[in-house]
Amino acid sequence: MPGRIARFFHVVLPLSALVVLAAGATNHAAADAGIERMEPPSWWTGFREAGLQLMVHGNNVATLEPSIDYEGISISRVERTGNPNYLFIYVDIDPQASPGIVEIVFGRGEQRQSRSFTLHEKNPDPSHAAGFTSQDAIYLITPDRFANGNPQNDNVPGMEDPVDRSKPGGRHGGDIKGISDHLEYIRDMGFTAIWLNPVLENAMPSYSYHGYATTDFYRVDPRYGSNQEYRELVAKARRMGIGVIMDMIVNHSGREHWWMADPPSDTWINFPDDYVETSHQHTTIQDPYVSQSDRRKFADGWFVPTMPDLNQRDPLLADYLTQNALWWIEYLGLAGIRMDTYPYPDKDYMTEWTRRVTQEYPQFNVVGEEWNFNPAIVSYWQRGKVNHDGYVSYLPSLMDFPLRERMRDALLGEDQGNRSAWEPLYHVLGSDFLYPDPQALVVFPDNHDMSRIYTQLGEDYDLFRMAMVYVLTIRGAPQIYYGTEVLMANPGTEDHGVIRSDFPGGWPGDTVNAFSGANLSEAQVAAQEFLRRLLTWRRDKRVVHDGALMHFSPVGPVYAYFRYDESDPEGDTVMVVFNKGTDPIEVDTSRFAERIGDRSEAYDVLTQRGFKLGSSIAMDARSVLVLELRD
Repeated sequence: MPGRIARFFHVVLPLSALVVLAAGATNHAAADAGIERMEPPSWWTGFREAGLQLMVHGNNVATLEPSIDYEGISISRVERTGNPNYLFIYVDIDPQASPGIVEIVFGRGEQRQSRSFTLHEKNPDPSHAAGFTSQDAIYLITPDRFANGNPQNDNVPGMEDPVDRSKPGGRHGGDIKGISDHLEYIRDMGFTAIWLNPVLENAMPSYSYHGYATTDFYRVDPRYGSNQEYRELVAKARRMGIGVIMDMIVNHSGREHWWMADPPSDTWINFPDDYVETSHQHTTIQDPYVSQSDRRKFADGWFVPTMPDLNQRDPLLADYLTQNALWWIEYLGLAGIRMDTYPYPDKDYMTEWTRRVTQEYPQFNVVGEEWNFNPAIVSYWQRGKVNHDGYVSYLPSLMDFPLRERMRDALLGEDQGNRSAWEPLYHVLGSDFLYPDPQALVVFPDNHDMSRIYTQLGEDYDLFRMAMVYVLTIRGAPQIYYGTEVLMANPGTEDHGVIRSDFPGGWPGDTVNAFSGANLSEAQVAAQEFLRRLLTWRRDKRVVHDGALMHFSPVGPVYAYFRYDESDPEGDTVMVVFNKGTDPIEVDTSRFAERIGDRSEAYDVLTQRGFKLGSSIAMDARSVLVLELRD
């Protein structure tokens, strides 16, 4: 069973428990009209596309006529659906309109009521939303499991799923303040960006901590904090040289989202009447022989009954979701978005979504999750790809699942005759010609949806070191999951609640504290120091960020590659060599002459010692070298 899906098994309900979507819960026949909410709550002048959709919900609001008396702002059209409880107001905003409180008056006969939204000036500083790049090293955090900075928000009146640290799948109390309190630790480890699993409201009755069943797209879950706390976290991190990447989902919402009790239209949700689960057949998007029914089942099917699949072909919903992304980017000053389940939403909508985001924020970055091990499938989605079916994408980056999978296989594999265990990894890297920009990919050893890399490698510390070196020196932007630095593991289970265990030291009373180092094992201390040294070295090593890459065909247990300055033959060069064998070995350097050249010395980054380069390099069994070559 795909790991992507296992995180939701705790909350799968029988079909009889699904919300009936065909009819809203509100009494449509009621005479009085009342506005209950209007989204978004604010907007900005200065966007290249100046239009704004306001979604208004409340009893019989479709019977009201909206008007605006504000210089530079006018209503261009009003859309009504089959549900009288919704109005969609489209507003044009003149670039010269002044910031302020914009009041909308809703009238019907003698009845008058009003709602307002705040109009701000868009931040003109490009650095406000400067995106992450291959210069960054990303720290992935599951907020509920990292640190509890404010125990007062552990449980919130009216919200189910109370904190219970004894339950692997329950809420544990980590929050935004806990992350903010430990930004210094993250910075000092050498990370320059953090990716947070979703923190928006997830008012589900159980298994709500993971955040992927959003119930309010404009509100931080109060058990994590507030919108303002999220904003303050991003600002504080920026001041410390750390960008924040937001985990976003447009494929689905949570079953307890407020609109599920009263859907705007019968086209808002895919398969609204009968639950149809997605097939997870990713190739149906690119398959030239695919049946349309198979393609629809993949793209429109639900992940689980608790996550209704959103229909992005509905133009009103499409505008709503795109605006929501722009709102969070501008409100927070993000460094990127990680888009969950990228191939599952309507693919033409995703083209428009990424076009709009990158048009408004040219220096921004978005990384898509395409959980597939075939680089031909993954590369289909990257910006600049000339596809067989003419599909055009604007997505800058993708998670490099093919490389991750082959890395793990190579580290666990054994040589077969003349065939090196490294060969699958060597060949998948050689398939980079499929990507328009392989340097923009995000590389990683594991994430929140799979076993910890230390567990995957059989808790073999030598293999763990090799995995970390590979991820942090190969092309692309590396991502490391929280706790990897202290060998967090999930032996004997693939329960995602265990995989996402609490970071040691994040809760008062923890006897082991990875932030301070208290009571860490000898192996944990060594791993933490090893990663800190490698990350802080990488932070200032531009040749590893965006230098050229050359690798040499693996021979037996040895695999080597170089990062170098292609414009300067005498420029910075880093040589990375792996010996996966169980015996020490003398690595013949003559086969690397085209990259070593006349250099006669090397500095070992990991041991911090220098040595003379000769005709061979002595390597210990099951070891890795990161060498700066010097004249």
